[in-house]
Amino acid sequence: EVQLVESGGGLVQPGGSLTLSCSASGLTFADYTVGWFRQAPGKEREAVSCITAHGGYTYYTDSVKGRFQISRDNAANTVNLQMNNLKPEDSAVYYCASRGCPVPDRFGSWGQGTEITVSS
Repeated sequence: EVQLVESGGGLVQPGGSLTLSCSASGLTFADYTVGWFRQAPGKEREAVSCITAHGGYTYYTDSVKGRFQISRDNAANTVNLQMNNLKPEDSAVYYCASRGCPVPDRFGSWGQGTEITVSS
């Protein structure tokens, strides 16, 4: 059984930082592109950042460029998202997913999500 588990969310002040982590079991991350997606209430789900199987290529949506950085540790079966200079509009539930990014794949695996709230 494939399981992806996100961690690291919480409440943070504007301008603050958080690091999200996605850990996999039943899946070898080294074989897949992995992405971070987010969805805020009343908003469409959007791809935030993607990283290819061995880290050779990364994607960032325009709104997070220069603030977020994705990385992976295939030996640890982990993909991370460092989030800096957070803004209220970054508030959302963040999910990691395998296979398709920035366009999701119907056969991809998804985590349960971790909520980020950026507020004073």
